[in-house]
Amino acid sequence: MDYQTVAQGACEKIEEAVSRFLVNGEPQECRRYGNGHINDTFLLCTGEAGEERGRYILQRMNTDVFKDPKGLMGNVSGVTKYLREQIIKSGGNPDRETLTLVKTEDGLDYYVDSIGSWWRMYLFIADATGYDAVEREEDFYQSAKAFGHFQRLLDQYPVEKLTETIPDFHNTPKRFEAFVRAVREDAMGRADKVRAEIAFVMDREKDMAVVTDKLKRGEIPCRVTHNDTKLNNILLDDRTKEALCVIDLDTIMPGTAVFDFGDSIRFGANTAAEDETDLSKVSLSLSLYETYTRGFLAGCGGSLTAAELEMLPWGARLMTLECGMRFLTDYLEGDHYFRIHRPDHNLDRARTQLALVEDMERKWEEMKVKYCL
Repeated sequence: MDYQTVAQGACEKIEEAVSRFLVNGEPQECRRYGNGHINDTFLLCTGEAGEERGRYILQRMNTDVFKDPKGLMGNVSGVTKYLREQIIKSGGNPDRETLTLVKTEDGLDYYVDSIGSWWRMYLFIADATGYDAVEREEDFYQSAKAFGHFQRLLDQYPVEKLTETIPDFHNTPKRFEAFVRAVREDAMGRADKVRAEIAFVMDREKDMAVVTDKLKRGEIPCRVTHNDTKLNNILLDDRTKEALCVIDLDTIMPGTAVFDFGDSIRFGANTAAEDETDLSKVSLSLSLYETYTRGFLAGCGGSLTAAELEMLPWGARLMTLECGMRFLTDYLEGDHYFRIHRPDHNLDRARTQLALVEDMERKWEEMKVKYCL
């Protein structure tokens, strides 16, 4: 089999992993696929060229980030099985509308190789594309509708069965504590360079618990949430251009729909790239904000409470602030979490998020009143 630029470093056991999954046909080609930041992802092709080839997504899970891979795979397995049942009930196609795990020869949903790396495999969803940026407003609407529909399909899923794959992942006050610690320790000697950014975050300490306090008090419900609702975690059907499937389920956890909504706004309604260095280009597109809100609420189909609807703008503001804080924390600690592609990459990302927060604050009344109430 042709392993294109694959058998390097921690992926040296890829051939071993491939041999353990139950695929149709003989593996012929395996190459890196996509541009994810966390896991190592490959496209596996089986069968001879010219034949109807089998295609699969193979991933080596990042156990430095996900320290309980067995719990994580329990979440993915349980949720995808439940989604398949719901999709079949509604007359849909579960092989295209949700991820399908491929079993190993031992009947498991994952394989642990001889050096301890964790692997999993999904059926490849053909004729579907994920986009890294909003190219058409309709695409953003479709992604919103898909995430809302995802929320509605899982409305009755027993949230207590889920493992918290990254503890306190969207616990904004905890993220603030980690940020303050990183500033205090200043492990890389970088704090003096970013005093303005540090002050910006510190000045918003009072905002950090606005959503999490409501969740703790039961004023908004704890739900099954995706927790990484970027546009590129939705596949759109190449033919119909409609949203097809929610992908990247590693961060499926108990949480709040308010934050799932907010993370999409943070990523998709920004007029600039996530790592834009020219901050004059950074702003919240109210048009895209409205578009996403309409799509999300349509997908949710009335399943959100009045309290959740009222908190949606806060979800957008706090997810953006939290993300900027996380990028800045990683920068101060030496860039050990997010992959970087240039010096100061995490700092550029942080500055973009904080500039977006500032613009949201300027447009706050419009965010609250015009679209969400």
